[in-house]
Amino acid sequence: MTPAPLALAVHLALAAIAAHAQNAPLTVLPEVKVTGAADNGYAVQSSLSATKTDTLLRDTPQAITVVGKELIQDQAMQGVADVIRYVPGVVTAQGEGNRDTAVFRGASSTGDFYVDGLRDDVQYYRDLYNIESVEVLKGANAMIFGRGGAGGVINRVSKQADWTPLRRASLTLGSWQNKRASIDLGQAAGSDLAWRLNAMAEDSGSYREGVDLRRHGINPTAAWRLGADTSLVLGYEYFSDKRTADRGVPSYQGRPLATDPGAFFGRADLSRVEADVNAFNAYLEHDFGGGLTVRNRTRWADYSKFYQNVFPGAVNAAGTTVALQGYNNATERRNLFNQTDFNYTLTAAGLQHKLAFGVELGRQVTDNFRNTAYFDGATSVNAPLSNPSTGAAIVFRQSASDADNHGTASTRSAYVQDQIVFSPNWQAIVGLRYDRFGVDFFNRRNGSTLNVTDTPLSPRAGLVYKPQDSVSLYASYSVAYVPRAGDQLSSLTATNAAFDPEQFRNLEVGAKWDVSPDLSASAAVYRLKRSNVVITDPADSTRSLLVDGQRTDGLEVGLQGRVRAGWNVMASYAWQDARLTATQSATALNGARLAQVPRHSAAVWNRVNLDAQWGAALGLVYRGEIFASTSNTARLPAFTRVDAAVYYALDKQWKLQANLENLFDKTYYASANSDNNITPGSPRALRVTLNAAF
Repeated sequence: MTPAPLALAVHLALAAIAAHAQNAPLTVLPEVKVTGAADNGYAVQSSLSATKTDTLLRDTPQAITVVGKELIQDQAMQGVADVIRYVPGVVTAQGEGNRDTAVFRGASSTGDFYVDGLRDDVQYYRDLYNIESVEVLKGANAMIFGRGGAGGVINRVSKQADWTPLRRASLTLGSWQNKRASIDLGQAAGSDLAWRLNAMAEDSGSYREGVDLRRHGINPTAAWRLGADTSLVLGYEYFSDKRTADRGVPSYQGRPLATDPGAFFGRADLSRVEADVNAFNAYLEHDFGGGLTVRNRTRWADYSKFYQNVFPGAVNAAGTTVALQGYNNATERRNLFNQTDFNYTLTAAGLQHKLAFGVELGRQVTDNFRNTAYFDGATSVNAPLSNPSTGAAIVFRQSASDADNHGTASTRSAYVQDQIVFSPNWQAIVGLRYDRFGVDFFNRRNGSTLNVTDTPLSPRAGLVYKPQDSVSLYASYSVAYVPRAGDQLSSLTATNAAFDPEQFRNLEVGAKWDVSPDLSASAAVYRLKRSNVVITDPADSTRSLLVDGQRTDGLEVGLQGRVRAGWNVMASYAWQDARLTATQSATALNGARLAQVPRHSAAVWNRVNLDAQWGAALGLVYRGEIFASTSNTARLPAFTRVDAAVYYALDKQWKLQANLENLFDKTYYASANSDNNITPGSPRALRVTLNAAF
């Protein structure tokens, strides 16, 4: 039987379409000129993802940071971790050297990644070769994005075909055999058809011994005008990423082990990651006139991921040996998602409404298989710190607890949202999403089956006060949930299957100010609370309890855009107090600070054009001390890193830039996955890029 909210959304959509088909006159839309980031420097004024409507950022009651193509190019960004560096309230974790991992306001996630608003949740490293901008939305985001989105989401907006001629190419050479090339080609094939092709290839080494990276991708897209009011965009991407799985160095006496930043612990030759993505995307939009539009997005993606690693465990008390362990894991996932969104703008009872309502259908089929590494028959081996590797015979086979499972997850969702303009000074946004999320989980090891269905409601409400058009003050409240299967759909067990999903509640107040058309400032104060955390009953180890698990209080401030002609800036600051609010295990105690969350962090990047040919940039990144895990036993010290860049335009077609990371060769630790998997930061590194536009 169709859920009531789903039926309501479908009924509203069909009724609105029928009314307009009968009564609305044919409307010829005026030509709209799209102004890109190149015209505004680092400034971004609006986003479609946060509300599913084209809404100014200053009218959106939520902390949002958008990194546009200008900043991506100026910093020679290549991956998600490069973007996060300048986003307040978000930290990059190590991800075991095989995946993107973001910590949003204390909530760690490997699955809250999207492309063009559709889920892209397999664990791998995402590239930016075909990306126009990256949107980071902070707080609980389930009303828009569904399950997950507990502390935030990262949405990549892809480059798509339009009718603008494009002939661009770049070549990058840098430290440690960094070699990378990319192209961006686009052309109209008539008044109703256009195509675009993005492609990239990279073959690079690393400052880490035995670590390398090889990746390539190709992404053709085509756009059709199917009529005056209808458009269709189709795209396909093949992306391959093969690299060394590098889990860094262990800790000793509460600090990262003092060793050469290039020293590899384990076996680099046996630590490999291979990720392949085949994805097809379709985007259909139709304007019915009279304020009603419909958008339909479909994404089919086939992911194949394998990683194997031999990595460090604990250093012994004497500081002479380190334990080495290992395993491998294979994941195959097929995703199919379809979203239909209706936008309807109307005036009723003297108030302007911007209605958004729609449905999402999804199906994910996942197979997981894991093996444990045995060293001459044992699951670990000790190696001397002077040579932290091993010559022991290593065999990978399943242990008693290793996974061999098959899961099918299905999603049926409906939402409705209203953006209301009460007056020039007051606006509000209210919305509710219903999800029916089911997981069928089959354990091939013992033949057991688990079936769980969750039906949560995810509300969102925000109030905006605008004392003047360029300034907004807001307050918002939102709720998100994470199912018991986790963000990778692999954590479902007989122990936790009976419990409701974890919940995250975000309460936020903030201010946004468009200092000028090309420069915006923002500030937000928030509290994010996590509840429904399953723990073992301290009084009875055979029982489990639900507790309020953690809380993050924070402040974040941002400034981005063009200060004046020739001067662009991206700056951020965040203060976070993130703690456990209940004892969850013997090593995760009430009051402990959350892993990977600095109390203070800040970043600023300034680019100045010195004349028509020369430009220069200077960046500063500060991260306060963090704990590697909630055990709070291993600390990564605070650091300040300085970056720089120089730009030279040979002529209108050829431009040269040199990016220097870690200008003063600072020793620091960039990220961690656990107390004994800590990644040393890169020593001074130079990348030189030649950009061509024809």
